[in-house]
Amino acid sequence: MKHTINILASCFLILIFAVSCVDDSIDFFEVEKPESIAELEYLNDYDVLKAYVDRAASPNFRLGAGVTVSEYLGLGHYYRFINANFDAMTAGNAMKYNSVVADDGSMNFGQVTQFVAAARNAGLEIYGHTLVWHSQQNLAYLNHIIDDRELETDPDATEEVIDGFKDYRVEGFTGWHGGPVQPYVENGVLVVNNPEEQPNFWDVQFHVANNIPTIIDTRHTVTVRIRGTVEDEITLAFGDWGGTQNTTIPITTEWEEVSVNLSALHSNSFVMLQSGKYVGTYEIEWVRVSHQAAVAVAWWTPLITNSNLEGDDFSYYFATEATDGPNPATIGEPGTGIDGGRAVVVQSGNSPVNAWDTQFFVRVPRTFEDGDRIRFTLKYRAEIPAASETQAHNEPGGYLHWQMAGTPGFTTEWQELAYTGTINASQAGMNTIAFNLALLGEANTYYFTDIQWEFEESGSTIPLTPEEKADTLTYALRTWISGMMEATEGYVKEWDVVNEALAGEGNVDGFYDLKSAVRGTVSAEAAANSFYWQDYLGVDYVRTAVQFAREYGPDNLKLFVNDYNLESFWDDNHKLKSLIYWIDRWESDGETVIDGIGTQMHVSYHMDPQQQAVRDAHIVQMFELLAETGKLIKITELDMGLIDEDGNTVRTGDVTSEQHRAMSDHYKFIIQKYFEIIPASQQYGITHWSPTDSPQGSSWRGGEPIGLWTESTFRRKHTYGGFADGLAGKE
Repeated sequence: MKHTINILASCFLILIFAVSCVDDSIDFFEVEKPESIAELEYLNDYDVLKAYVDRAASPNFRLGAGVTVSEYLGLGHYYRFINANFDAMTAGNAMKYNSVVADDGSMNFGQVTQFVAAARNAGLEIYGHTLVWHSQQNLAYLNHIIDDRELETDPDATEEVIDGFKDYRVEGFTGWHGGPVQPYVENGVLVVNNPEEQPNFWDVQFHVANNIPTIIDTRHTVTVRIRGTVEDEITLAFGDWGGTQNTTIPITTEWEEVSVNLSALHSNSFVMLQSGKYVGTYEIEWVRVSHQAAVAVAWWTPLITNSNLEGDDFSYYFATEATDGPNPATIGEPGTGIDGGRAVVVQSGNSPVNAWDTQFFVRVPRTFEDGDRIRFTLKYRAEIPAASETQAHNEPGGYLHWQMAGTPGFTTEWQELAYTGTINASQAGMNTIAFNLALLGEANTYYFTDIQWEFEESGSTIPLTPEEKADTLTYALRTWISGMMEATEGYVKEWDVVNEALAGEGNVDGFYDLKSAVRGTVSAEAAANSFYWQDYLGVDYVRTAVQFAREYGPDNLKLFVNDYNLESFWDDNHKLKSLIYWIDRWESDGETVIDGIGTQMHVSYHMDPQQQAVRDAHIVQMFELLAETGKLIKITELDMGLIDEDGNTVRTGDVTSEQHRAMSDHYKFIIQKYFEIIPASQQYGITHWSPTDSPQGSSWRGGEPIGLWTESTFRRKHTYGGFADGLAGKE
């Protein structure tokens, strides 16, 4: 076999130097070849690396290298070195999203097209890396296109803002009263019966609405829906015990909505009626307090994603049943809700001591402060009619305030509670609405469904809806993939369609979850510096990427899902098992086809034999699991570091000859096991990610001996021999 590269220096070096200044005599010394050079001479007998691939036995196999595209395009020594030793290349960064897409969304494929042209001229293939990834994305552009939308408003326009609403059609009387008359709720109205005239109008008085957040020195409109048995007038007071503004309102024998305008003296007010001079009975359906404010763009943001209880997330619902709790609430079977749907089911016990011995809680992942506005609705019923109370809690069971969303009365028929209001100072810090259900005195069963909790946001911009964000990003993904396919002109026929999707934690059907900033399967740092497409397009975003790649790519396109730590020993290859689960799930639609699996294998050789043995066993198991999938299998990013007996990373300059040879043997082991276990029809290639050792300041394994050649001199290392022997199947 002919060998034409890496010829070592001549065998002898002659050094000339003066040994004496007295006689100016010159001595000649013969210097032996350094042992470090001599022990590598056997590598001169090796051919170029790709010569060791058995093309007949593995016809689909390609030997690849990770390359720095800018250096390759220099068409110098690096270009010739790659061409001589490899069949294919993978661009380190040049074909990634952030290298092409600018902050304004424009795409510059200039370097990509040059790379394709150079590869085509050299007869080398390109393995595309990567179409969809969370890292190296243009965050400025992607976050901008899903940012809040600017809204136009009329600066002179005003609107009515509801500060408080007391609805006796669904609530009981809970206000203060004074004098001989006790108001009560009957048939959905508050009833006040004064059989005789009192000496003073304030001798009959009561709070018809309480704890209303108001704005000092701002005029508020108080509206009362009222009627009476006789026509007359009564006094309305607005304020608190430190001072009120008073006026009179008329009562007629027909239902009327009577409004008065009064300035607020306090930030928390009541509405008090005083009717000692009125003789007869009057009824009130509701009381509303509002004020006019400049129009603000406002919207309601939902906080509960499983309102109808048909999904799997029940993390919002808790219950205490007969003093046991709070615990996750019981979700009933289909039919417990409305029209065959599901409901939360809460059981109360006999002879309760306190109203809160049985409670239902709705908790949301947001804490509300004084002035925040919320909207809360649900549908409810019970087996036996019963009263209830609502409270503000800071967690289920963490009582804050006795009043929250009214006092709904349960019947055996479904009713709807609809509460809109502003959080006051006493309720500040709340994130939970509690229903006190032990008011009946006997056992009962309560049902809740269609539970919605929203909070009001306002400003000059409005967030896009999840559907709008998904639509926008789907368009951006289509633009990116179609642009890349057009730029590569069908020459790049193999791609990492999705890179590093799995989190290595979480639980989905017993397997690892996908990486997600929303579901918390990534660190806070990763969430801030990455863009997780699946958080907006859903876990089936891979199907979308595959669809676009096949739509715009060549007919013979091969698509791989690529990930790292598939050889993991610490979880018995569970990450690979999880990846296989997700591929099966993505392909279950009968349309999505993923051709292959890429395993990165950024490994390290451990000089501790026991540590290395367990790793070897799981490399073998990885190949066995991959072979069983029937998919094309490619080692996409193979390189190797070194760990000494004490568990320390060894730097390039510190590697001993013994350690070099151990790394060489490990390369041989990995490659031989690949060819031994992966059937020939599935063998798609091995790419060495960094052919030369990593420079000291590199961001990728800086200063580590990961190459098959030395960093600057391109001299073959022992690992070159092990890698070549593995390709050749040498024992």
